[in-house]
Amino acid sequence: MTQVLVAGAGPTGFMMGIELLRRGIAVRVVDAAPGPFEGARGKGVQPRTLEIFDLLGVADMVVASSTLYPYLKLHLGPFSKRLPPLGTHYAPSIERPYPNMLMVPQWRTNQILQERFEALGGKVEYNSAVVAVSQTDKGVTTELATGESVSSDYLVGSDGGRSTVRGLLGGELFGKSLDEKAMVVADLEVEGLDREFWHVWPLNLGGPPSLCPLPLGNLFQLQSPKRHVVDGIEKGVLKTTGQRVTRIAWQSEFKHQTRMVDRYRVGRVFLAGDAAHLHPPSGAQGLNTSTQDAWNLGWKLAAAIKHGEDALLDSYQQERLPIAAAMLNLTGTLHVNTSRQRGELTNHLSLGYSDSPLCVGEAHDGLAPGDRIADRILPDGSRLFDHLRHTGATQLIRRNAPHILIRPDAYVAEISRREASSYYGEPVRKVEID
Repeated sequence: MTQVLVAGAGPTGFMMGIELLRRGIAVRVVDAAPGPFEGARGKGVQPRTLEIFDLLGVADMVVASSTLYPYLKLHLGPFSKRLPPLGTHYAPSIERPYPNMLMVPQWRTNQILQERFEALGGKVEYNSAVVAVSQTDKGVTTELATGESVSSDYLVGSDGGRSTVRGLLGGELFGKSLDEKAMVVADLEVEGLDREFWHVWPLNLGGPPSLCPLPLGNLFQLQSPKRHVVDGIEKGVLKTTGQRVTRIAWQSEFKHQTRMVDRYRVGRVFLAGDAAHLHPPSGAQGLNTSTQDAWNLGWKLAAAIKHGEDALLDSYQQERLPIAAAMLNLTGTLHVNTSRQRGELTNHLSLGYSDSPLCVGEAHDGLAPGDRIADRILPDGSRLFDHLRHTGATQLIRRNAPHILIRPDAYVAEISRREASSYYGEPVRKVEID
């Protein structure tokens, strides 16, 4: 029996699979590709995503696979100038254990999440494209290219910017192209190029191309207008850098655009990640927004399946669609203004769901319903995050003060004086904090 079918074996799909398996939901993850994604494309992992990875128990592996964003080196003919990095280099603190955006090749983030998914009993089914979808008020039937017909309670389309699931639903991406330039992104080895810096050549007539050193090997990530490499990546890089490309590991093309769907749910089918929103790479927002889509939806799907909380599923669109709209506005602005400003604008630590119908109560001591819950050290010396690793809600009990009810996805659900015994069908864990 399949309770949830997930189309798309990327970070979003694996996050969805993990969240469902942790809660005892029978889930299958299928993908049209013949094997795992091999490129570094979405390489920026933001602080809030790292906190979520901490709660899943995979943050240490992500951090071990990462580097901080390097300083930029601006090449001006025979001269060069060092510029600040795109990411911060802050020291960790109790409330911000992961204060910086980290650089991790997307293939590695995907690999870490796949390993966690498989450790929970999941299995990825490659060469299994979705070809047809139909649904009733009782369930979804999905036809796969393998010839199999899969019946499930719900279907999640996390199958990327060219989403087949979105197309089969008749979904449309609304928005605009930011320019008409076709861009090339590629992972490659460049002989003799300094790996200490992210190299940028802004005055090149075909530019501005850039070469960023990637962790976990000798690869650089090239980002360049296609017209600069129209005679081939090797010739384009040689012309710009004077250095020879010795290997191209992966390459792709894209255009800068900001587009998104106007609804995340069609009956029993949901869209998540790039299937729901497309954006320029400025600000490293895509992978983070996408995995957080799944982080938001996973516990709600489980509550709907296990406890009949179907109305809860409407809050997925109510909470995540405004986040995606704001992200598209931000990345579009950063791209058009060629801004290098990052940090608080992009780290997702201030994002929350203050307008959510799930919020109850009033703000107290600088914390409001819908806010992200920050880590802290409790009176017994433990970390708050250590108490949030289970699959249900947690209530912080304070003497003579309102209690804080924390949702399964580590956002504040309620601030009040009542003690909650359950939250959407699951028992609430109590933690005394004074």
